[in-house]
Amino acid sequence: MNAGLLRRFVTGRTLLLGAVLAVAVPGTAYANTVSVTVKTPGATSGPATSNSEISTHGDCAAGFVSGGGINQAIGTGAGVNGNHVNGTSPSSDGTTEYTGSTGVVGTDVTYWLAIGGSGGQVNASFSTTPYAMCFTSNLINHTQVVMNKANTPTTGATVGRVTATCPANTRLLGGGARTTPGNTGTFKTIASFPTFNDSAHSFGAKAAADGETNPDSWSAVGWDNSTNSANYTYAYAICSGSGINVSGATVKVRHTEVSGPTSGSTGQTATVGCGQNDGTLVSGGAAISGGSVTTTNFTGPGSGGDHLNGSFPSTSGGAAVSDGTTTAAYWTASAHTGGQSSPGTYTDAWALCADDGV
Repeated sequence: MNAGLLRRFVTGRTLLLGAVLAVAVPGTAYANTVSVTVKTPGATSGPATSNSEISTHGDCAAGFVSGGGINQAIGTGAGVNGNHVNGTSPSSDGTTEYTGSTGVVGTDVTYWLAIGGSGGQVNASFSTTPYAMCFTSNLINHTQVVMNKANTPTTGATVGRVTATCPANTRLLGGGARTTPGNTGTFKTIASFPTFNDSAHSFGAKAAADGETNPDSWSAVGWDNSTNSANYTYAYAICSGSGINVSGATVKVRHTEVSGPTSGSTGQTATVGCGQNDGTLVSGGAAISGGSVTTTNFTGPGSGGDHLNGSFPSTSGGAAVSDGTTTAAYWTASAHTGGQSSPGTYTDAWALCADDGV
């Protein structure tokens, strides 16, 4: 073969190889990816007065909130039972709450609210820390918030449950809960969890169980010692945006339930995490309950004063993660009794884990 022919042969093979690579590489270069960064400004002190609440927020500089959390310091002494969770929910600006019309109330939301309330006693150690789960994905590049509400519970020590459901052909990424009014001291949020809008889950009354996939709804539960006709409970579902093909995306539920707290003025925690093949932690939920929340309709805990003090991204040991964490894989629920004993009470935690298809 002469030199000119050899050059044409080599050049032709090189162009052919380049063409093959040009076809093959984009398949890997554009694989779906998902990442979550936890953002928190740290603790806000208070409430400093009885029967009041404070609001603080975590902000996503990049991405959208797929969910979020709250962690409260309660201190020691006489006021230890007073600090409780009144809500964790998305916000359009870090201040405004979605409490008006129901349905799709926001898109591409980047703020997460944490609302802490006080009962009849307070102490100087009270504080609330918010956690925003800042989600990015090259498939789910838009999100939407669905809100539902109900005038419940209006009778003391009864469950007030409401459920928000994502639009068809979308994926639930997380959710939140809120109770109002926040100045009664006895009304609080005791559960916020993923579920399904189907008969098997009593249309949101039974929580999603460990290992279930692609829940489509989020339930919130309000709980009050007293009777109050003005009570409202709000549920928020964070869903993928409309018009996105999520057929290849899977969101897996992880759940654990721990006995307690049962003695007055004591606490309990529960921690659950995403498994090695589950994907990335995108959000979580928490409850203080009467137990068996995935197999029976949600029931309240053993005492009217029982409440949550936390629902937040954590280490495997249950410690809250720091600002900027990108590797959180666990979610922790922190529950507490009031001053009375609480037989038959349980603490529940949920983690939502999204695979690379998201």
